[in-house]
Amino acid sequence: MDRIEAMRAFVTVVNEGTFTRAADRLDTSPQLVSKYVSQLETHLGVRLLNRTTRRIHLTEAGSQYFQRAQQVLSDIDEMENQLGDLQTEAQGLLRISAPVSFAIRHMAPLLSEFQRAHPAVGIDLQLNDRKVDIVEEGFDIALRIGRLKSSSLIAKRLAPVRLVLCASPAYLEQYGTPSKLEDLSDHRYLRYSYMNMDPGHSLQKWLQVNSRESTRGMISNNGDVLVEAAVAGIGIALQPTFIAGAAIREGKLKVVLPEHEPEPMGLYAVYAHRQLLASKVRSFIDFIDGYFGDPPYWDRFE
Repeated sequence: MDRIEAMRAFVTVVNEGTFTRAADRLDTSPQLVSKYVSQLETHLGVRLLNRTTRRIHLTEAGSQYFQRAQQVLSDIDEMENQLGDLQTEAQGLLRISAPVSFAIRHMAPLLSEFQRAHPAVGIDLQLNDRKVDIVEEGFDIALRIGRLKSSSLIAKRLAPVRLVLCASPAYLEQYGTPSKLEDLSDHRYLRYSYMNMDPGHSLQKWLQVNSRESTRGMISNNGDVLVEAAVAGIGIALQPTFIAGAAIREGKLKVVLPEHEPEPMGLYAVYAHRQLLASKVRSFIDFIDGYFGDPPYWDRFE
């Protein structure tokens, strides 16, 4: 018995509902399909299907085996597809979702180089700071920043994302440089409304208290606005270095309280789990992996 072919026959019968339709799908005879399923049942020592003149019904064992068999066949198809893709040029339209500030500052050079390497791939880049549903909204890949929770999606970590407290030299000269967390209560805080930080971190506790009690600061859902406000001397911002790094390197901003810097978040490429990856998707994942460096180039200001 060819166990793979017998497994495929069984799964097709369940999906199609009858031996005849399964035979049509597999381009073979109903007799051979029935033979494969019977051999599989004999091999396993359990009945997988209850057959009537009109319908087939999965047994309890058949239901469990069906779920696992589908996954095994999917894995085999995926493996063969990946090997085939090695000989296939990446092509087609690649739909990518990415955070606004990160994409504006860092995606254009990457995508230009990728398209030079893969000229048959078109790019549809959509910028949005909300968490898109990549399956429902038809994206191939989403770039996400944060601490990702477990899900049915595959998440490949691309780079660490540091968060630093920073302010302009002029602001610090006028209002003083905080030397401990308690000093933050005397300062204007420029708060990012989508901030995803460990709620138990000591810095986060002070910032939450400050943002509740102070009406002097600023709130925005865009990090570029807050960094520019910090450069202009309006207050202290907690922002990722992929936004603030250039201003820090140029001396327009100074890092304060570095000893209280939160644990880095991550930049991830997220794509659908257990799908047969098209060559355009796999080529982009391979290309972006390691692209930003270790440490990433935006952190090279110290």
